[in-house]
Amino acid sequence: MTKASENLDLGSEDSPPAARGRKSKHDRQLPVWQEMLLLLSIALVLAIVIKAFFMQAFYIPSGSMNDTLVFNDRILVQKVSYWGDGPERGDIVVFEDPANWLQPTDQRTADNPVTQALELFGLYPTGGHLVKRVIAVGGDTVMCCDQQGRVVVNDVPLNEKAYLAQGEAPSLINFKEQQVPEGHIWVQGDNRSNSADSRVHLGDPGGGMVPADLVVGKVFSVVWPLNHAKTLERPATFDAVG
Repeated sequence: MTKASENLDLGSEDSPPAARGRKSKHDRQLPVWQEMLLLLSIALVLAIVIKAFFMQAFYIPSGSMNDTLVFNDRILVQKVSYWGDGPERGDIVVFEDPANWLQPTDQRTADNPVTQALELFGLYPTGGHLVKRVIAVGGDTVMCCDQQGRVVVNDVPLNEKAYLAQGEAPSLINFKEQQVPEGHIWVQGDNRSNSADSRVHLGDPGGGMVPADLVVGKVFSVVWPLNHAKTLERPATFDAVG
């Protein structure tokens, strides 16, 4: 019995050449270039998924959000917050042009196939969108201005000093009370004297309202340049608005 066991052990350690050949062929690794191509493909698919459902990079194309966001800042927009609910008052949002607000459309990447490809995979900050602060949401009323020159939402005057550009008045444009339709938002830039926002487009199709389904997501951080890097929180300004 002992000899038989020893013979079996020896036989398993000293496998036939054909068996060794089959095992070696089965375990053979891909060539390096194929592994790199596979890894790159996986990385690009993940980048597209992340861009579509979770996060996207944009750049600031103008000074309309000074001093919160300044020209050429690179920002990250997260989409998770809006999976169930829409934008909230005070959020800074990126949205698609609702009614030809962009005049002329930003061409910085439109004529460059390399940056177009990088944008597709979320590897280059996207242009051709707008970024503003949500002042009112569907069902709200908004007007300007009260006797102290403040924007009023649902009969509550807003104290906007926390985010308005230094020296900026809440609005240089007076407008009568507007009812924001359900599924829409009213937006204004923080640099009120240099922002073509809902106030400016009251007479356009849509009456300056932005359909909520055009919102890409909420700006939650500035990532570049490094000396501008920061995270953004919803201000307490709107807590009293019912």
